[in-house]
Amino acid sequence: MHIKKLTLSNFRNYENAVFNFQDGINILVGDNAQGKTNSAEAVFYLCTGYSPRASKDKQVIRYGEKQAKIAGICSSRFGELEVSIEFKQTKKDVFVNGVKLNKIGELMGNINSVFFNPGELKLIQQSPEDRRRFMDISLSQMDKKYFYTLQKYRKILEQRNDLLKSPDLDTVRETLPLWDRELANSAVEIIEKRKNFISNLEPYVLDYHQKITDGDDIELSLETPHYTGGGVEELITAYAERVEKDLILGYTTVGPHRDDIKIKVNGEDVRVYGSQGQQRTAALALKLGEVCVMKNAFSEYPVLILDDALSELDLGRRKRLIGLLSGFQTIITLTEIPEELASADAKIFKIEKGKIWCAD
Repeated sequence: MHIKKLTLSNFRNYENAVFNFQDGINILVGDNAQGKTNSAEAVFYLCTGYSPRASKDKQVIRYGEKQAKIAGICSSRFGELEVSIEFKQTKKDVFVNGVKLNKIGELMGNINSVFFNPGELKLIQQSPEDRRRFMDISLSQMDKKYFYTLQKYRKILEQRNDLLKSPDLDTVRETLPLWDRELANSAVEIIEKRKNFISNLEPYVLDYHQKITDGDDIELSLETPHYTGGGVEELITAYAERVEKDLILGYTTVGPHRDDIKIKVNGEDVRVYGSQGQQRTAALALKLGEVCVMKNAFSEYPVLILDDALSELDLGRRKRLIGLLSGFQTIITLTEIPEELASADAKIFKIEKGKIWCAD
């Protein structure tokens, strides 16, 4: 799978731009704030319908304009596919081969990508929410049912939390068991799919991590508090046991919204004890492992987007990483091309002020 053509109209700082990518390494090079990350963001938008950066879709519309559009032509084992997204001030419309989609979930799995930029370090450094988001984005691209189950779970969880805040405690205690069973049914499905995902991901992450670091080990495990694999009934029991605490706090303290990924490098928690270099390498290995898991799911590789991913790596790790970028399409943004990439068979796009000044 690869993106053959990306077209941007009034997207971020681009008025009109066309990228004709090759099936291999594509380098977008230019100074900071010229538009490199914007084009990388557009590719991820076409795959998931969401931005890895913007909290609101209308933020991507070029200043002074009323609407924007991105479009991509993708080649896969099933043939050619065109995806486009039209952004307006109050909504966005998504089209696949000219047909408007009714739900964003219908976009998942048409074009697949893995995205990494310096902000992805929060996957290692920051809250469990960031690590859950990593699992959810990947699983949603591979499994539409997971995406819809997750949506359903979040809706039921919100309703249960609203109920916990009600002053009518008799009604709350009478009604909660009904919500608990609904919540548990979705929760178990989410947890089990996350466990399977981490199990499939770990060997690939270990392999890539050892290659990039020249031998350091890495371990992954899914932490699911108050759940040991006992199914729906175990979760229902856990809800009942913690109901008094939930009532005091006003929110649900058990379930997949509390999951986390434990990441250890050479036996130590990399979030606590790892250097920034180790944390960056661990995050990169996670993303490269994700590429392989997606390849197994779809029988073809996703597009790998590396936005400013090389700048903080030492020379040895950078060389080893570049040596791993073969067999799948990679889009890399850089402020300058390092020597070890200059000799690669890469297509180069030079970006300045939202324009492609030169393409090799």
